Amino acid sequence: MTDALTLTDVSLSLSGNAGTVDILHDISLSVATGETLGLVGPSGSGKSSLLMLMGGLETATSGSIAALGTDITSLGEDNLARFRRDNMGVVFQSFHLIPTMTALENVATPLELAGVRDAYARAAAELDAVGLANRADHYPAQMSGGEQQRVALARASVTRPKLLLADEPTGNLDETNGAAIIDMLFGLREQHGATLIMVTHSNELAARCDRVIRLRDGRIDTVKAAAE
Repeated sequence: MTDALTLTDVSLSLSGNAGTVDILHDISLSVATGETLGLVGPSGSGKSSLLMLMGGLETATSGSIAALGTDITSLGEDNLARFRRDNMGVVFQSFHLIPTMTALENVATPLELAGVRDAYARAAAELDAVGLANRADHYPAQMSGGEQQRVALARASVTRPKLLLADEPTGNLDETNGAAIIDMLFGLREQHGATLIMVTHSNELAARCDRVIRLRDGRIDTVKAAAE
């Protein structure tokens, strides 16, 4: 079986007013299909940057990334956007909902972009799955942080992505809401068989993953099964 993700000698450098900053150094790793992987490490270690590279939301300075057997580092912008649309779901810490759209419209958007005819019916079912059927017509500003994150989770999972990427999905939530989001995230992954890769500062959350990779100073520090 093809791995869900394979990174080979991947590095990332960003240029700014202060010069070039090296973010990631020669990262090589594989993520098995259906695996849950936690990315942990101190702030500034490169966790979120690595996740963005995996999702094709950042461009590697060097090295290659194969997602579901496709070399995404060789894709042009349009083809990469289509590949993400058809295969990936991303959950951000800051939700990234469209403020002028209702919850239902936010969740339906990726389906509409993919040309799905029953986009709104499927979006409504997904909102129901995360317990927000009664909030479908509400705008993000009318919802709590926990509710907004559930909408973001519904939007990420409604297309049944093969790869589900989450960047600190509980970072802006209180303990109760954070626990609920994590239960939903793992529940959706188990229901639909996606490969889940998650950046987190939470040891408790990392412990629920099959494997944990710790980053330090832009390099892989340790790799271990979560139970170890």
